[in-house]
Amino acid sequence: MDHRKQPIPAETKSSRTSGTHDSRGHLSASPPGSSPGSSKEIDRILVTGACEHNLKNIDVDIPKKSLVVFTGVSGSGKSSLAFDTIYAEGQRRYIESLSAYARQFLGQMEKPKFETIRGLSPTIAIEQKATSKNPRSTVGTITEIYDYLRVLFARVGTQYCPQCGKVVGRGDAASMVEQILQLPEGTKIVILAPLLLHRKGEQRELFQELTQEGFARVRLDGVIHDLAEVTALSKNKKHTIEAVIDRLVIAKGPEFKGRLTDSVEAALKKGQSQLVVHVVGREDLLMSEERSCCGQSFPQLDPPLFSFNAPLGMCPTCNGLGVLSIMDETKVIPDPELSIEEGAILPWKSYIGDTGEVREGSWGGEKLKAIQKAYKIDLGAPWRKLPKKHKDILLYGTGDEEHTIRWQGQRGSGTFKVTFEGILPGLMRRYQETQSDTMKTWYQKFLTNKPCHSCRGMRLKPSVLAVKIGSNVKIRDNKSLETAKKTSREKSIIEFTQLTIGEAQEFIDGLVLTKSQELIAKELCKEIRARLGFLVNVGLDYLTLDRKGPTLSGGEAQRIRLASQIGSELTGVLYILDEPSIGLHQRDNQKLLQTLRHLRDIGNTLIVVEHDEETISAADWVLDIGPGAGLLGGRIVAAGTPEDIKKDPHSLTGAYLSGREAIAVPLERRAVDKAKGSIVIEGAQENNLKNVTVSFPLGVMTAVTGVSGAGKSTLINQILYPALARLLHDSDETVGVHKKILGLKNLDKVINIDQRPIGRTPRSNPATYTKVFDLIRDFFAQLPEAKSRGYDKGRFSFNVKGGRCEPCQGDGYLKVEMHFLADVLVPCEVCRGRRFNESTLQIKYKDYSIADVLDLSVLEACEVFKHHPKVTKILKTLADVGLTYVKLGQPATTLSGGEAQRIKLARELARVDTGRTLYILDEPTTGLHFADIRKLLEVLSRLLDAGNTVVVIEHNLDVIKTSDWVIDMGPEGGHRGGEVIAQGTPEQIAKVKASVTGQFLAPLLVY
Repeated sequence: MDHRKQPIPAETKSSRTSGTHDSRGHLSASPPGSSPGSSKEIDRILVTGACEHNLKNIDVDIPKKSLVVFTGVSGSGKSSLAFDTIYAEGQRRYIESLSAYARQFLGQMEKPKFETIRGLSPTIAIEQKATSKNPRSTVGTITEIYDYLRVLFARVGTQYCPQCGKVVGRGDAASMVEQILQLPEGTKIVILAPLLLHRKGEQRELFQELTQEGFARVRLDGVIHDLAEVTALSKNKKHTIEAVIDRLVIAKGPEFKGRLTDSVEAALKKGQSQLVVHVVGREDLLMSEERSCCGQSFPQLDPPLFSFNAPLGMCPTCNGLGVLSIMDETKVIPDPELSIEEGAILPWKSYIGDTGEVREGSWGGEKLKAIQKAYKIDLGAPWRKLPKKHKDILLYGTGDEEHTIRWQGQRGSGTFKVTFEGILPGLMRRYQETQSDTMKTWYQKFLTNKPCHSCRGMRLKPSVLAVKIGSNVKIRDNKSLETAKKTSREKSIIEFTQLTIGEAQEFIDGLVLTKSQELIAKELCKEIRARLGFLVNVGLDYLTLDRKGPTLSGGEAQRIRLASQIGSELTGVLYILDEPSIGLHQRDNQKLLQTLRHLRDIGNTLIVVEHDEETISAADWVLDIGPGAGLLGGRIVAAGTPEDIKKDPHSLTGAYLSGREAIAVPLERRAVDKAKGSIVIEGAQENNLKNVTVSFPLGVMTAVTGVSGAGKSTLINQILYPALARLLHDSDETVGVHKKILGLKNLDKVINIDQRPIGRTPRSNPATYTKVFDLIRDFFAQLPEAKSRGYDKGRFSFNVKGGRCEPCQGDGYLKVEMHFLADVLVPCEVCRGRRFNESTLQIKYKDYSIADVLDLSVLEACEVFKHHPKVTKILKTLADVGLTYVKLGQPATTLSGGEAQRIKLARELARVDTGRTLYILDEPTTGLHFADIRKLLEVLSRLLDAGNTVVVIEHNLDVIKTSDWVIDMGPEGGHRGGEVIAQGTPEQIAKVKASVTGQFLAPLLVY
């Protein structure tokens, strides 16, 4: 449909009191004093004819160097205008300005649908997406603070010996020879001179030089080669090159010692005071004239040495991850109250018969019988009551001790001598050896991550962890350096990253350095302080620098990127942010707004897609997009200052801001009924939780609140949900540290609605995600014409061969590579974008083919399938959560965050309800307008009326004030949090002075 030719309804035109009509009769959201042809055009961004997605040919004028908020109901077109039009065009123009050579590496962006965009500045988007899925990524690496720390420790750090704790001094050839002679006699060694360490290049000249000097061999990347056979290396890979000085076998006597001394001195000369001793069958010894202690030499301090992502510094046991995957006893034996005969050991269930006896004829069963007989293990006793000796035998095996078993199989029988390796080592061996993906997945159920035993989770080698810098805030100016160092808190680089951002600031401020060190570290410390300060300013002072990237929430990741942009101090840039207030407590909103104002005040333009009332009120200019969502949206309803929006009678946002509309406080809350029971978590200690005990009453809505980092997600997502999922759904989720959970028997189902997207490819859509498409395909397969042709359910899928269009493989389009230009997606000429082949499309119901059904909106589909209860039930749940406008086949990648959340909720609502279900929602108001939140609360109320329980992690005050019960956590984030400040009704929370949430909640509890 060509929206460009559709006239804008009269009521929309009259609603935009701050807009102006152009020569075509279109409305533009223009700031006062600007016009398309005026000399002030440079002071604004002018967009005309924007048609991307559901935008209805709109014209928009955005004032530059201002804080501009795009708001409106979920799905109204805010992101389509901000990200898919303005940002996409800004990025496309930047890439087009580069050379053709550079563009082939950067890729191309498709041109958005618009007529003109003028006054566009360089554009940066800060979206709601996870920072990194890489387990090596941390807050320190994302913000680049860790990069500066590596240089700081390399240049001013003090190297201590990890064995004796003394400062490392110089070494000499004689001490190195004595250390080598301590190796057992007969040990084969190779004396090497290090030449290049992890450098790129062909190194032709180096090899020629070595040949001329008479060297015969080199070691390349750990492998010894004849120099005559080596000509050049791959220039794009990093290589380590060492010259072979001598090959020896350790012996006694002065003659050998003399030869060894000559070789060591030659290696030190060629290796610039360093040498490597390759000991066959053991780890290499690195020796240096500059750093040596306790018979050990230490490498030169360089920044790469402090990286846990590089071989130089990473712990070799865990490869710098800090954790090892091991078989977890608690997962192998989830219920220690059961006996082995009752199936306590999950992997051994197949060995035990229905009556509890060990089955005859299986190899594993015969082994178990032999172990039972040899050690008199009581297989009928609960696992918890077994002696520790018997538990260790079963878990870790009996070493080399052999046991006799008699076994008869299909290929033979006899008496065999076998060893017993134990449950845990056996599972790990089979996991590592199996080639079956199915079995690998099964073994992974028993795996868990534990801190590495070599580095104790600190990710670096001991020699690197022994490099420290000292800090003492109080004793710096009035004490000598020596005294200050003795009383200072010295920390390694990993110990530093274990500090919270606030503590790290204090440590850097109190750094103890000599005058020469201060000259070296001045700029480094300045950069580190600035970045730490930016993180504090956006409310992230509770995070530690070693916090892993994948564990960050969307809001935290977004604010980290925002802090990084502040540090760049760019001006004249257009920043586009997607709901930066997500995950932020009201107390910290002002910090965020200060940051945004700072970016504006130094000469940047900010477009913020936002629903938060405080952020909208703080804006210089507001665009309210709507009036509805999907096809009902895509227009500018109102534009102007926040005050203009409040006064506009057509603006739904203005109605809520002014108080004409509001989410009311319930006149009567659901009472906590002791007869219904409650879920009680006792002694929760995971992450920063301080041995807390929390009660979740059943049959009501409980809001878990508190400042960012207080421990809300840890309590719910790492303890409550995993515990319920394991008990009720046989999940293999890891449960956080706690003493016990009471009341689980009162529930029969738990449903977790988190913030993950419903699909990452265009093949995923609302119909497939909610499973309604399965029902529709079943129905089409039952139509008389389909039956007569022998079509089954699979015929009506665009994902498998048979019914789909094969030329485009069910995509509906073909990708045409344009080399230096962006790839072009053209509709498939065979199916004309309908995804199915002609034979499949001939099967129709009420003149609708399967492709036509996918093109229906939820509201239209409800009418088409009104006589089909199963289909209607799912469609009605989609309608109930406010998604009547969404098309069944709309690609998941085009859905807004709020739409995706509600589709997930609709899927759960459509399932069979027992009235004993616990629904867990993590910030369900993400991406939702005030009106959408009202709809969400109505849906949650339906769930509660059916007897279910709802637990929400939330900062939104409208949700908190309508909850029946509130658990407020804090008082701060990180290690200063993890406590329960108050539990009770919203009114009770509002009276607790120590509750920050209560202070903001109190003014809203007006009936």
